[in-house]
Amino acid sequence: MLLLISPDSVEEALECAKAAQHLDIVDVKKPDEGSLGANYPWVIREIRAAVPADKPVSATVGDVPYKPGTVAQAALGAAVSGATYIKVGLYGCTTPEQAVDVMRGVVRAVKDFRPDAFVVASGYADAHRIGCVNPLALPDIARRSGSDAAMLDTAVKDGTRLFDHVPPPVCAEFVRQAHEAGLLAALAGSVRSGDLADLARIGTDIVGVRGAVCEGGDRKAGRIRPHLVAAFRTQMDEHVRNHVAAAPAPTTAPTTAPPAPAPAPAPAS
Repeated sequence: MLLLISPDSVEEALECAKAAQHLDIVDVKKPDEGSLGANYPWVIREIRAAVPADKPVSATVGDVPYKPGTVAQAALGAAVSGATYIKVGLYGCTTPEQAVDVMRGVVRAVKDFRPDAFVVASGYADAHRIGCVNPLALPDIARRSGSDAAMLDTAVKDGTRLFDHVPPPVCAEFVRQAHEAGLLAALAGSVRSGDLADLARIGTDIVGVRGAVCEGGDRKAGRIRPHLVAAFRTQMDEHVRNHVAAAPAPTTAPTTAPPAPAPAPAPAS
């Protein structure tokens, strides 16, 4: 599993840089603007410059409305600012067709600029609370739009978590559908260390966290600390090793996940 950490400032990104050996992706978001709140372009640029060049930078485009042109421009802005992974929260899409429409625009805008960019179609485990597309529709939406990954997060940050809304067996089906479509499967949503055994067992490719590596477990008031990142990674790797050791030997060659894109070069000043 890959570990994605979400700082909300350059200062927190520098804390992530101190724990660079324990994480795989640095994700730029703005928590006070929503679950997948978009940060400013200059913050993306500064964070790209602050973290090691071999660590990909991800950026959220926001909890977006059904406005395909607007979202495509925003996604291109994130890519131009230095993000390699572009995440789109399909908050305002009430049907799979609307979601595919939005994501096709994002894929074209981003990959015309940078063909090796990695586009993530993100839905919400608590979709029933906000009226957006069903979580299990995401893998097919990502496949039809040409995206590279399907992701679930939680829209309402009220203390409920991923598995409160989409229990492990349903998440396992999400992951299965994503892999069957040739996509990576990413899961987030107030994920804690106690969730790692299930996340490893169902074959999650990317685990996204913020609160779990913040002081006091508070994604807004707490700050990311390197020792918490290191501790979370240690537990994550232990659960992956335990799952691999307990799994029966495959009868056929395993399918390998597509490689992550190379990190984006720092934009010219």
